[in-house]
Amino acid sequence: MTISAKILVGAGALLALGANAAAAQNRPTAQQEAAMEKCYGVAKAGKNDCAAGPGTTCAGTSVRDYQGNAWKLVAKGTCTSIETPKGKGSLSPIPNR
Repeated sequence: MTISAKILVGAGALLALGANAAAAQNRPTAQQEAAMEKCYGVAKAGKNDCAAGPGTTCAGTSVRDYQGNAWKLVAKGTCTSIETPKGKGSLSPIPNR
């Protein structure tokens, strides 16, 4: 392996480690997550926290604004009071939205 190849491999490994560390810092702690609830139908396209239905993998994969099967974590007790152009948030998936 040439020196250039070794440098590229090392740089790639450092970038991967940095990306994993950054992702871990953005995750809520268990205590923070306990004060949150899943709210369906309130996320903008690509801004969901998870569960975006068929054809998507997880966080950031919703394809429409306020998609009914995509949820976002919000403070407990606030979900059903969140207003969107398509209606209020829901604690369960919203069919046909």
